[in-house]
Amino acid sequence: MGRRRRRRRVDPADATRALPEAIAALSQTLPAGPSPETFRRAKFDRPEAAPALWRLLFRVLSPQLADGASASFSPEAQVRSVKLALRTQGYPRRALAQLPDDGSQGGRELLLALAWLLARGPLPERLLTQNRVQLGDEMPVCECEALASPGPPAPSVEADGCVDIRHLQWLMGKLRFRWRNLMASQQEQCALLGKIHSYTRGCHSDRSLGHLSVTETELLRDPEGGRQLLRRLERENARLQAALEWRRRELVFWRWMDTVLGACPPEASQPTFLPRIPTPGTGALEPLVRELQALQGELREAVEARRVAWEAGVGGRGPEWSAARTALREAVGQDLAALRQACERGGSCSLAQPHGPHRLVRTEAGAPGGPGLRAPEVIEALRSQEARLEVVLRQLQGQCRQELARLVGAPPGPVWILPPGR
Repeated sequence: MGRRRRRRRVDPADATRALPEAIAALSQTLPAGPSPETFRRAKFDRPEAAPALWRLLFRVLSPQLADGASASFSPEAQVRSVKLALRTQGYPRRALAQLPDDGSQGGRELLLALAWLLARGPLPERLLTQNRVQLGDEMPVCECEALASPGPPAPSVEADGCVDIRHLQWLMGKLRFRWRNLMASQQEQCALLGKIHSYTRGCHSDRSLGHLSVTETELLRDPEGGRQLLRRLERENARLQAALEWRRRELVFWRWMDTVLGACPPEASQPTFLPRIPTPGTGALEPLVRELQALQGELREAVEARRVAWEAGVGGRGPEWSAARTALREAVGQDLAALRQACERGGSCSLAQPHGPHRLVRTEAGAPGGPGLRAPEVIEALRSQEARLEVVLRQLQGQCRQELARLVGAPPGPVWILPPGR
């Protein structure tokens, strides 16, 4: 007879400490994380817990803002930004959108929204990656992070009535001027990086790098900057340790969130009806299969009828509709051609583009490179992306010309707009 395993008793004191420790680890991982007491008050929907959670969600949903940049936003702007970001990402609860914009209410709803963001993906790890201390000269080769985290929305003004074309020209000139300044600053930065990498060649202890970065060169010039960098690295190390502790105690937090969700009033939702599946057996699923096939046929007929009616409705628009359809076919053809070229080059039909930031390393011609990306690979990826963007730009320009022609009451063609002052 084998030995009977004895269950280890859980100390009530350990269970009581587990939840505050898990919340403390989560708060230390997140930017501007509140105390565990704030989480406890938010469960009971205390009003004093709402402002801290609004600030936390604003920092989580706008990770590219610096610590002092978020202070320039008023509480009302932060609340509206959080509501818009959550609605854009598909947050299902409507109760949060109905909260007042002064940020004085909604502690429990904000706690549910934070849990929803945590459940969608590795939120602490993503924030730690975006806010990590950079020791090397890195360059992003994609815009995935920028598109995933667009930040606070820019203020928009709805136009009532006619739009002044001179104001649009002024905005376009301002945009071009800032774009040229940005390009000039980028070129100057690349030139300075090249000089630093060339002058510090052979100074790095790692032979695969061979030269110092801007941060490492600054450490040689200013020892006080080295102490500040050391403190930043210590804070980042503490956040990494807190993230590991959070992963170990994450289950305790989710059990507690079940009680928070149970304390919330349920929202009205549309009932979901699922077909009743009969018990499996020989031929038991055949009636269900026949019913589904009949339903699929009915759906195809309905879709075909809708498509014919839609084409008949939009077909009478004349050359504008045919031009839009031709442009769409050309865009699809160019995408297919790019896909075929990618399949021929890489042997697989995946348009794999380089992602993430990569450290810039200067290598001599003919020298063996490391495991990173080569400059020609990045240039080829950027050129292919530029070609796709140019196609989209031409389509948008054509649509703008057609819209301007419709507004001025002239047939489609070139529209000349004189600059102001002539």
